[in-house]
Amino acid sequence: MKENFVKLTAKEILEREFKTAMRGYKPEEVDAFLDLIIKDYEAFYSRIDALEKENQRLQQQTTETPRRSAQPTPAHTNAGTTNFDILKRLSNLEKEVFGRKLYEDR
Repeated sequence: MKENFVKLTAKEILEREFKTAMRGYKPEEVDAFLDLIIKDYEAFYSRIDALEKENQRLQQQTTETPRRSAQPTPAHTNAGTTNFDILKRLSNLEKEVFGRKLYEDR
């Protein structure tokens, strides 16, 4: 899924070679900056993976909830609260994935 919207990987950034010129940038500064970018990419990928796993877990939980709550029991009255909690978690997950700005503009 990452390959659909990210053009570079941390490995591609690390292996990128640049030509040197007479009045070019200092290679040490460029390398240091690229190292920071690589760390950001790795953190970005790690966060996406964690959020995708949480999203899958929540989606699975929402599909299992109707089956468990189909029988009239005292827990059935709490199904609305449980669904609300799940929707709230999904909303928070969307905010983390797509950015809080999307929700602030409303």
